[in-house]
Amino acid sequence: MDRLLVKERTMAWMIPFGAMWVLVFGATGALSLLLGILVAQIGANRDPIRWTGWAHRLLQLSIIGLGAGIDLPTVARAGIDGMGVTLVSITVIVLGGIGLAKLFKVPGETGVLISVGTAICGGSAIAAVSGVLRPRSHHTATAIGVVFLLNAIALFLFPFVGHLFGLTQVQFGWWAALAIHDTSSVVGAGLAYGPEALVLATTVKLARSLWIVPVVFAIAYVRNRRKKAGAEAEDGDSNRKAAMPWFILGFLAMATIAWLGPQGEAVEQMIFHGSQRTLSVALFLIGTGLSPQILKKVGWRPVAQGVALWIPTALISMGAILFWG
Repeated sequence: MDRLLVKERTMAWMIPFGAMWVLVFGATGALSLLLGILVAQIGANRDPIRWTGWAHRLLQLSIIGLGAGIDLPTVARAGIDGMGVTLVSITVIVLGGIGLAKLFKVPGETGVLISVGTAICGGSAIAAVSGVLRPRSHHTATAIGVVFLLNAIALFLFPFVGHLFGLTQVQFGWWAALAIHDTSSVVGAGLAYGPEALVLATTVKLARSLWIVPVVFAIAYVRNRRKKAGAEAEDGDSNRKAAMPWFILGFLAMATIAWLGPQGEAVEQMIFHGSQRTLSVALFLIGTGLSPQILKKVGWRPVAQGVALWIPTALISMGAILFWG
């Protein structure tokens, strides 16, 4: 009996201890998610509803803080210059991803998250949309896991393919920004290819990330319209209404303050890096909801959707860049 009590108390402390470790030591998003999944495998998450609630709150706060890392004027100019390409590509990728999700029979919310993560900016877009849809934790964890896997592959594969096809640094910068999910991997691939590719890829990707704002509002609007029409998504979600994405307005407000305010670059970077850490904590908490039973339920289908969506995106974007120079 005493041993059982000690085990129960140890389990109860594992999640807050793990979250504190991630916060203090600044684990990457992928590592944080993996640690959370490992904790889930030993049955430490005895209160999944509580920890999922904390994960969603931290996701929203983190998205607001990430606005401090946006160079608003430069990013806005890049966004205006590439508005047509960005609008068409995001629309095609999201709709194509939702179609593939139906083809592979991926649960609705997981399919939407993977599609948005591929179309805009990986984990950040998934976090933002999760803050609106409030999906079950395994939907978010699955989508982020698929995107992180493909990001890791892209980080090494893209520079090799770029050199193989003789892409200029400008061409590679555009390709990386259009076809790699997460901003961090775009930066890593651009850095490996050259300084001009790094600057262009980062700027274009950050401009693309601003499309989180209209996309999140659009998803909230469509979800709530479907709710009113009685055509809500599957998996027992019929009683849940999409939350209004006010935190996205906070993201824009933070970016504006960082641009106009007197705080200085040191404060902005402190907020930005702090938000990256709280985002990692949120991913850790999401991972703790991915129990062995849920892992069996997830299966191979989301990975197949992510790969089937990503490969045409990379090939078509490269073809367009080579054609238009």
